[in-house]
Amino acid sequence: MQNDSILITLADDDEDDRLFFTDAFDELKINTIVNTVNDGKELLNYLNDPDTILPNIIFLDLNMPILNGVDCLEIIKKNSAFKDIAIAIYSTSSSEKDIENTFVLGANIYIKKPSNFNDLKKILSDVVVTNWQFHTNGLNKDNFLLRM
Repeated sequence: MQNDSILITLADDDEDDRLFFTDAFDELKINTIVNTVNDGKELLNYLNDPDTILPNIIFLDLNMPILNGVDCLEIIKKNSAFKDIAIAIYSTSSSEKDIENTFVLGANIYIKKPSNFNDLKKILSDVVVTNWQFHTNGLNKDNFLLRM
């Protein structure tokens, strides 16, 4: 079953955002398995657990306690064991500095968290269905920021 599924992990400290995210995937007609973690430290512990099947995509919130999203992105990108994982920054921030910084650090796409459920479903569907474009075509700043 997992071989046919797209494995997704969300790292976000906001419980409502995690629920919103998992509910959106529950309604989409995409074969996914979604796992959530509460912060960056929990994400890295999960990724480094030898029993973990690594996700295809990590959705990474920037503003988390303990270990923030930028720190996680840097650590993940430096570890060759995680080289095949696509990273989608998933944040309320629309700061050009955050967008530029995460692009330079190697994130695959930057998503500003949408304010309504239908927009969230559309964005998540677009990212998951077109994820492999970002993975195989190289990074392009023009398609890095996903706007709604």
